[in-house]
Parts: sequence; structure tokens; C-alpha cells
Amino acid sequence: MTQPSPQDTKTTSENQTSDITPATPSDEVTTSFLSASAFLLTASGIAAIAGFLYGYDTGIISGALLQITHDFSLSSHAQEWVTSAILVGAVIGALVCGKLSGLIGRRYTVMTVAAIFAIGVIASGLSGSAISLAIARIVLGFAVGGASQIVPVYIAELAPPEKRGRLVTFFNISIGAGILTAGLVGAFLQDIWSWRIMFSVAAIPALILLLGMLPLPESPRWLVGQKRIKEARIALNMVRETDREVRHELRNIQKVHDKAERKSVASWKDLKQPWLRPALLAGLGVAAFTQLSGIEMMIYYTPTFLTDAGFSRGTALHSALGVAVIYLLLTITGKLLVDRIGRRTLTLWMMPGAIISLLLLGGVFVMNSHGGQYSWLIVICLFAFMIFNSGGIQVIGWLIGSEVYPMGIREKATSLHAAILWGSNLLLTGTALSLVNLLGIGGAMWFYALLNLLGFLFIYFIVPETKGRSLEEIEVSLKEGKFYPKKPHKGA
Repeated sequence: MTQPSPQDTKTTSENQTSDITPATPSDEVTTSFLSASAFLLTASGIAAIAGFLYGYDTGIISGALLQITHDFSLSSHAQEWVTSAILVGAVIGALVCGKLSGLIGRRYTVMTVAAIFAIGVIASGLSGSAISLAIARIVLGFAVGGASQIVPVYIAELAPPEKRGRLVTFFNISIGAGILTAGLVGAFLQDIWSWRIMFSVAAIPALILLLGMLPLPESPRWLVGQKRIKEARIALNMVRETDREVRHELRNIQKVHDKAERKSVASWKDLKQPWLRPALLAGLGVAAFTQLSGIEMMIYYTPTFLTDAGFSRGTALHSALGVAVIYLLLTITGKLLVDRIGRRTLTLWMMPGAIISLLLLGGVFVMNSHGGQYSWLIVICLFAFMIFNSGGIQVIGWLIGSEVYPMGIREKATSLHAAILWGSNLLLTGTALSLVNLLGIGGAMWFYALLNLLGFLFIYFIVPETKGRSLEEIEVSLKEGKFYPKKPHKGA
């Protein structure tokens, strides 16, 4: 490997380069006023704005649906249809953006997604019928799915192993912030803003994301894959404190990439290779159970469930706001813990609480589903479920998908990961009201408790601990047949 030129080398007084343009023959690098750590934090925060858009644009339907139902006279099935349209688009966006990120890079894919977010929310706000609204939400969903596929990968490929968990979960925190903002809008602006404004206002953060990505670097791992080694070194210089770190990491990235290239892992058929199955099983299973555990269904339909159970409209909307607050707070807590406790351990600690909460919630609904003397207990059980689910499996859903897939299949596997996650979300959201009509609210909660139990067992037996391990180390363990958690890793 070519040694860094004098222009690339950091000095003690100027330890951070900030040239984000493609390498020129002179390979000139400018100096940034931010340290590498601060720049990495800033880059992660800007990219994570896509998570805010994801959270807001999926969560705003909770408060807007009451107005939309009135304006368009929607039946329960039509409500499911309008709500779920965004998820159809998300599946498509998740599959397409993996290929797109391989062709044009992670950074430009995030910028493309930001532009589609702006188009989708404006089109939603201008919709004149339920059909046109659903179509606009499919377009918006494309951006949501694309963001969920590319942003965790982009952050993970910039971050060092010891910070990767905390930085990738910025995406989760931003989702929570978006959901909370949607809850605040639904609870307090219901009589001030129409649902059209509720949708359209999200164009503002979409434009901020688009402009904010302009000064950020491309993923060094993608650049190595394109054989643009000098640019990869410049990108790593922007987010690593020392030249030694840059040289060591770049050497490891090249070594793993060269092995992957020799194996010619490039097509969808290559996902069937036996050595890749443990990573695909673990990652895709986590993706499915992240949604099958019921979190998004609760976010979308809490006001509907509670008004059907006899709560007033105001109480139902404020309860939905409480759900959003808990999601955000527990996601932040999970971010602080996930690199200390570990991904697998944190989830296994939290999921039993989610199971018990749903069992109790179902029991309370069965005893009294009309908002009577047990109404306070309904809210407590609902909030308890949000605490254990948001602080557990929701923290690792996108994180595991950004970690376990080898470089050679990363674009395709993360696309499939996001598509499975959104497909599971679509399945649950598209059937939630029908399931309630079939089993009652209490029976539906018991069914979701069963799905949480299955998720706990899956993580216990299939998902390994990835805490503190580089992406290259995780790939080596896969190739050596040491991926599955025969027993919990020491220190995890």
C-alpha cells in the first residue's frame, strides 16, 4: 500500500483533514477546525436526520388519521390501506437503494433519499383523495425504506468499532425524535394544523439533510471497493485521530475486500452460499422481530385502539404522545448502554418485560375494554411495553444489520434486511385492525406477546454479540464458522 504523502499526514497542531472532493493528482488536503471525533459525531448527526424523517413521516399518521378518516370517510380497511401504503414504498426503497448505494456511493444515495422525502411529503399534503394520498405515501415510503437501508450502513462504515454502536443508534434516536415530534403535532396542533400541513412541513428537515450531506465524506469502505484508495485514506483521515489508525484500518479494509473480490461475491445468488447463512439468518431474523414485536403498530394505532376502548379523543392523543416520549428516552438510554452491555445482552434483558407487559395489557382489555376503572392500568401496561421494547430490540434492529453482513454482499444484504423489516411492519400494520376485530384488543395483545417470546428465543439461540468487534473481525468469525453464539461472549 502506498504510504500517505506529506499532504495527507496529520500534524500535532492540525490533526484533521477535511478535503471531501475526489482525489486530485496533487492529492491536496485542507485542514478542518473540528477534531476527528467531533467531525465524526457531526457527520453521524447529519446523516441521522433521515431517521427523524422516517420517524415523523411514519408517526404523523397516528394523529392525522383521525382527520383523514373524517375528510375521506374511510372505513377501517381503508384506514389500514392509507396507513400501510408508506410501508409498501419502504419495501421497494429498501431493495432499490442497496443497489443504488453500490453504484453511486453511500453519500449520494442519502442525498437522493433526502430529495425524495421532500417530494413525497409535499405530494401527500396536496392529495385530493384517499387514492392519491396512498400513492404519495408510497413515494414517501421509498425514501423511508431507502433511508433505513443506507444511513446505518453509512455511519457504521465511518465509525471505529468502539464507537459504532453509539453512533449508529443516533439513527434510532432520530427516529424517536421524529415520532415524538409527530406526537406533539398530533396532540397539540390538531385544531390548528390540517393534516395537509402536518405532512408538508417535513419538507424542511428533508432539505436540511440534503444540504447537510454536501460537506461530508464518502464511506471509506465503499471507496476501497471502487479502488479509490487515496480518497479512502482522505475520508478516514477526516474521522480518525492518528495516521497510525488510518494506515491500520485501511490495510484491514483492503485485505478483506481483496478476499471478497477473489470469491466474486456479487450477485443475489451468492447470498445462498452456506458460509453466509448464519449472518443472513441472524440479521434478517432480527429485522423481522424488530417489527413483529409490535412497536410500530402501537405507534400508528394507539389513538385508534384507545378511542375504540372508550377513551376520549384528547386522552388517546396524549397517550400516543406519551408513547413517543418513552420511545425517544429509551432509545437514548439504549444508545448509552449498547456499547457497554452489548447488543445481544441488552435485548435479552429487556424482552421478557415486553412479553409480560403485553400479557397484562391483553388481560386488562379483556376484563374491561371500555375505559372504565381499569383505564389507568391500560395506559401503564402500554407504557411498560414501550419501555422494554424501545430499550431492547429496537436499539439493535438497524445496528445488527449494519454490522453482521460481509463487505462483498453488504449492499444486497442490507437492502434485504430493510425490506424484511418493512415487510414485517407492513404485515403487522396492514392486519392490526382486522386482528383486533377478529380476536378483540385483548386477544391481539396476547398474540403479539407470543411473537415477542419467539423473538427472545431467536436472539438467544441465533444472534451473536458484536460489541467491540470491527466489521472485518465479524466477517472473519463468519468465515471460520464461529459466528453463532454457542455461549455468550465473555465480557459481553
